[in-house]
Amino acid sequence: MRPKTAALGVALALGLGGLGLAAANRVWNDNPPATLKLADADEGPSRTGFAPVVKKVLPAVVNISSSKVVKTPTAFGGQIPDELRQFFGDDSQGRRGMPREQREPREQREQGLGSGVIVSPEGYILTNNHVVEGATDVKVTLSDKREFKARVVGADPKTDIAVLKIDASGLPAIVIGDSSKVQIGDYALAVGNPFGVGKTVTMGIVSALGRTNLGIEAYEDFIQTDAPINPGNSGGALIDDRGELVGINTAIISHGSEGNQGIGFAVPVNLARTVMDQILKNGKVTRAYLGIVPQDVTPAMAKAFGEKEPHGALVGDVSPGSPAQRSGLLKGDIILELNGKPVEDANQLRMSISMMSPDAGVTLKVFRNGAERELAVKLAELPVKEASVRSESNGTKSVLSGVAVEDVDAQTARQLGLPANTAGVVVTNISPSSPAVDSGLRRGDVIQEVNRQPVKNTSDFERAMRSSKDQTLLLVNRQGSTMYVAV
Repeated sequence: MRPKTAALGVALALGLGGLGLAAANRVWNDNPPATLKLADADEGPSRTGFAPVVKKVLPAVVNISSSKVVKTPTAFGGQIPDELRQFFGDDSQGRRGMPREQREPREQREQGLGSGVIVSPEGYILTNNHVVEGATDVKVTLSDKREFKARVVGADPKTDIAVLKIDASGLPAIVIGDSSKVQIGDYALAVGNPFGVGKTVTMGIVSALGRTNLGIEAYEDFIQTDAPINPGNSGGALIDDRGELVGINTAIISHGSEGNQGIGFAVPVNLARTVMDQILKNGKVTRAYLGIVPQDVTPAMAKAFGEKEPHGALVGDVSPGSPAQRSGLLKGDIILELNGKPVEDANQLRMSISMMSPDAGVTLKVFRNGAERELAVKLAELPVKEASVRSESNGTKSVLSGVAVEDVDAQTARQLGLPANTAGVVVTNISPSSPAVDSGLRRGDVIQEVNRQPVKNTSDFERAMRSSKDQTLLLVNRQGSTMYVAV
């Protein structure tokens, strides 16, 4: 399972690693307390811990193993650039003189381990998208050792949530809680399959709420916990002291180590449930759109705009033709409330809007020119800056047919571990039937050239593809290293 490290040193809880065991010592006084009383055998054990809660939850947490075949491309995707051709010969394919193993992509099977949570007796399971992303085979193992082949019903990479289905019924489903009621200091138990050793329960507290700007996902509102979370816990359950599901364990802080550092992150169950409901109802996730660039209100900004307290979301820009513009929202407005509920910061507003229906009507309370006013806004569906290569009208198939790309902005570049000023288009999806699959092109690759022509955005990409013939040479940036891929 792959580690994923962000700019702040955040690594997704994936993969296998070494497991260290540490002994715990209990120090007793020389003379034990006189009141020490041993339980009689017929009295039965006294339960003061979380055993009853864990006993109820464990059957609802499953182990997930996945596998996928990955083709490792040759250094230049089978075609040699002109400036390097002299080193390898000069036949029509540019491959003379290269060892055979360097000419052909090699297939490798990658294995992954993770966890999941049964949320329905009919076999629906919540997990992380990164646990099953790109997998050709997904297997679920229940607590009673039964194994099932799972089907990925749908996934949302922007929140790292996926929904699986196994052909079984009468399963022990977990009780879904309300993550909006979680408070800092609450007990938290993480249940999953760390390092692949088997079902494991760890305990801690909720350390923080609403963690954002970590560069892990596009939409972040994490519950932070110090309950030990390790690689393999991904997709497992974060539960409260009543045994109710409050989060899906997703990520850990990693500073040069794959193990637990006491800082783990879980997707709140309210967000995961919203994503799941959309996947089951519509087959995909659609998000509402307001059409502004929100900013946090600093004390200096609040003072400059005449507001007493630094709260709310400052409107930094308004998109032309957006619901915000049609409602009369202006640059410099400070959004104080959304449907009567206080807006604390820009991320809270963004998350709240994203979880609403695209055709919903909302009421905003804004602060403008020293006075408060209310605006009614009818939201729209979030537009996606995405281009996709389709078959030509004459029936011929483009070599990049089935490849979807979108512009690389600063946030996307950061998530990919690239400099913020990286130019190009990122591959967001590849159809299994696309010729690009066999070339080694992958989701997350940033295409920076098409046939030696620079590509800065989707418009450049579409223009280059219109003039492309039956073979296309791409310059791809993958995790900071560039390579040529011939399709």
